[in-house]
Amino acid sequence: MDNYLRLQFPSRSENESLARVAVASFVAQLDPTVEELTELKTAVSEAVTNAIIHGYEDREGEVRVECALFDRTVRIVIEDAGVGIPDIEEARQPLYTSRPELERSGMGMTIMESFVDMLEVDSTLGQGTRVTMVKTFGAEPNLM
Repeated sequence: MDNYLRLQFPSRSENESLARVAVASFVAQLDPTVEELTELKTAVSEAVTNAIIHGYEDREGEVRVECALFDRTVRIVIEDAGVGIPDIEEARQPLYTSRPELERSGMGMTIMESFVDMLEVDSTLGQGTRVTMVKTFGAEPNLM
């Protein structure tokens, strides 16, 4: 590991932009293209928003973001200690949402998957969810 970042904050919607900007600032040292950076920021936004809206539903908890750099690759882990996901495969389907009353698009995981080289989702009911994303900048993916 060349460098790392750890960030923890309350699961409030106003902190989504904090996570997005912190991760973007951290990976800037890899000199990504504007497109690469925009894609990564969008993926981080989706993961953090899912933790806040779906992980904690209507209560407050904590969201943890960890980033690690390996050569030209970043690994980002976003975790919550919320309700967990009952069926990860169903949640990964385009247009699926567990909160239709909020008029969500249900595209969060699809968007994340399309903007990173690797997306892994681990979840335990009643204990929370861990989303791991890997993206390599300007080279072939190094899927750790």
